[in-house]
Amino acid sequence: MMRPIIQLFSFLLGLYAYKFSQALKNPRRSQRSVQQEIYRNFLSSDYGKSLNLSAAHNTSLNEQWNQIPVVNYEDIQNWIEPPECPPQLKVNNSGKTNPLPGKSLTPEPILFYEKTSGSRGPAKSIPYTQSLRSSFNSMFCVWVHDLIQHGPKFESGKFYFCISPQLKDPQALTQIAGGLADDSEYLDGWLRALLSLVLVAPPRLKHLQDPDEFKEQLSLELLCEERLEAISIWSPSFLKVLLDYIETHRESLLEKLGQKISRQRAQQLMSSPIPWTQIWPKLKLISCWDSSHSREQAEFLRKLFPGVMVQGKGLLATEAPMTIPLIAAQGFVPLLNEVFFEFEADKGQIYKLHEIKQGEEYTLIISQKGGLYRYRIGDRIRVSHFYQKTPCLEFLGRDRSISDLVGEKLSETFIKTVLQDLSLETTFFKTLVPVTQPVAHYLLLLDEAQEPPEAIAQRLDRALMRSPHYRHARLLGQLDCPRVFISKEIPHSLIRYRTQSGKKWGDLKPEILATVPIESQLLQQLETLANPPLIPEVPSDSQLCWSF
Repeated sequence: MMRPIIQLFSFLLGLYAYKFSQALKNPRRSQRSVQQEIYRNFLSSDYGKSLNLSAAHNTSLNEQWNQIPVVNYEDIQNWIEPPECPPQLKVNNSGKTNPLPGKSLTPEPILFYEKTSGSRGPAKSIPYTQSLRSSFNSMFCVWVHDLIQHGPKFESGKFYFCISPQLKDPQALTQIAGGLADDSEYLDGWLRALLSLVLVAPPRLKHLQDPDEFKEQLSLELLCEERLEAISIWSPSFLKVLLDYIETHRESLLEKLGQKISRQRAQQLMSSPIPWTQIWPKLKLISCWDSSHSREQAEFLRKLFPGVMVQGKGLLATEAPMTIPLIAAQGFVPLLNEVFFEFEADKGQIYKLHEIKQGEEYTLIISQKGGLYRYRIGDRIRVSHFYQKTPCLEFLGRDRSISDLVGEKLSETFIKTVLQDLSLETTFFKTLVPVTQPVAHYLLLLDEAQEPPEAIAQRLDRALMRSPHYRHARLLGQLDCPRVFISKEIPHSLIRYRTQSGKKWGDLKPEILATVPIESQLLQQLETLANPPLIPEVPSDSQLCWSF
């Protein structure tokens, strides 16, 4: 019944796919067209006018473009968040123009602001215009069209699209404030209306504030839908957390499901382990991150759901959609007809899309239609191969100052502020390291401290909660609470381990934040130092009781 409707849906998306396919054949021309459109917006914006640049007839577009400074968020923060603007005016989900006073980055009205983790503070706000939302819309249309045409044969169309509830910390009075409540809100209204016909989770889920209530209600909805065919999430750990919740609370879930599921399905839920492929026998697609630190977690899902296509997500950020996974391309192609890309090499040279070379690594600089011009997004990529004359971009991870296990995006500058707030006066050595096993969490390494590690860990957790993405991951159970190891031998042990691994002593630099997960062997060594095994006290001769 649904297959003809799915085919009709694919037909409606065909125009987006055709335009994108044509753009891939001539990346230089496609990028120049986007660059011109964005540059016109820049010149019309208050920000552009403040830089005193103009489209002079005797200079080329590239020469004019290169006069625009390459920026981080902090460089333009005052243009995004004017000091005189009351906080309540900064977020507007109604779709109406945000009544911000004064200056702006774009001549186009701001629809709303979406929060993401900041590099110098706990959060930053990204302005959304209709043009930027349309860029996300185009990306989604191309992706879905490709899946329908070249992916698994979808029949029911039942689809779980990731929902981000406004979770509330049980120990705090405030909740996470955000712009968009679920992924579908990145899309235009007509597309959201069509998707509502096949989405599994009801809209009320996004209003839940208690993490356990959210997991319970989502579990009930998904368990009721035996025809579920596709799951779109961000971190694969989110699905693992949900499956663990179902396994732990299966009895109470079955009681609440009652007659909504068959007896056979109830018996499957009581099996140990739960046969997940029988719980959702129609499941054909899981879309999630599968690069960098998420690679192992994605492999776990592939083993858990054999026969299901686990497709890595393209490079997607709050600031912009950047790449799309195309089945025919066997990789991730840039959204070159919506975003203007520049690529910074390690020595500082900046290249355009048609100039980068296969096998080389670069840091991304993007310009998009929402008012971000020559913006350092903080992602590193490698050119994996070419598809239709366009380079495919493999995501390597965040830049060297950001740690991102499950989407928390902790920055070195933010962690420096957090550690300063902990007031560890007697501590000389301190570094925060990500740990992936058994559950992802962070480990603070200290040479000495006046407080016990448990107390410091609690204060550290509360301080990290200022990051909205960290808090969200903690409340959902994707991140466990942080731990603290204290030992004067920790700095020496780190140096010894690194030098034995082939590093030169002179190349070892102290890190406030490590961005690569700690090796299991090193973790065991540090744990032994922080928690040395108890050695039975040997009594002295005078304490010995001799018996004959």
